[in-house]
Amino acid sequence: MLKKYAAFFVIGLLFVGILLSCQSESKPSVDGDKLREYAGALVNRSLFKEAIKVYGDYLNDYKVDATEQANVNYIIADLYFERLNDYESALAYYLKVKYLYPESSLIDETNKKIVACLERLERSEDAHQALDEAVQLNPNDVRQKRPGAVVARIGKRDITQGDLDFQISKLPPSVRDELRTQEQKLNFLREYVATELLFDTAQRAGFDKDPEVIEGAFQAKKSLMVQKLLADRIAAKAQIEADDIELYYEANKDQYAEKDADGNVVREKPLEEVQQQVAQDLTRKKYIDAYQAMIEKMLLTEDVQFFDSKVQ
Repeated sequence: MLKKYAAFFVIGLLFVGILLSCQSESKPSVDGDKLREYAGALVNRSLFKEAIKVYGDYLNDYKVDATEQANVNYIIADLYFERLNDYESALAYYLKVKYLYPESSLIDETNKKIVACLERLERSEDAHQALDEAVQLNPNDVRQKRPGAVVARIGKRDITQGDLDFQISKLPPSVRDELRTQEQKLNFLREYVATELLFDTAQRAGFDKDPEVIEGAFQAKKSLMVQKLLADRIAAKAQIEADDIELYYEANKDQYAEKDADGNVVREKPLEEVQQQVAQDLTRKKYIDAYQAMIEKMLLTEDVQFFDSKVQ
């Protein structure tokens, strides 16, 4: 009997030990405020996907009141919407704020963002329904936690240094390199604010429903999708190695040689002298070859026919 009780006692101790171990393992080892600061630092460095993960860990691992939960979910939604242009994910988080935290002060702004997501997803009927469901659509004084000091304000909408840096980061490298001084950044900020004001005015005037605008947006979207496809399917095939450059140069020496007025070779330029030009020519050739091969394959796959004689 004693052995039986002793066995139960040992099992009980083991169970308590496992339970305490699980509890100690589940307790976050990092202060919640520090984790929030870390997520903000990731946003500052344009590591938006990583920041979303950290915000998610913060919500899952820490006891956070309803107000803070709404704020963090709204921040995640904004990252998807404004930074990643992932409107489906943004919509999911805005809806989470709307339906799980109906008392939040962010509801009015959330309603507007839901409509904006649906419009970008070209779900106009759903967007109109969302407009009907929203109680208040006027801008609200929403506390948004964006990185950096406020550098401009449009009505009640703050534009922070983080917003400015992000807009600059989206520019082509050649343009971005010209925005180094404070004066240059201020000029860009003024142009950015002017564009936002013009856009808001045009939207209030109903130009977002204009047929030319809708068609232009569709054509721009189509062009961007084609560019993305080419970058995904062809750019990798246009990569070159040092050996490729040398082989291409040897096969096309005449192309890079100095010639007289009659086209006779006067001097062959060594590879070191024309290497950059050779690399550019080879990259262009490989890109064109890959493009033409992809198009030829598509023409066959889709059974495309041309009726040349009927073209006038």
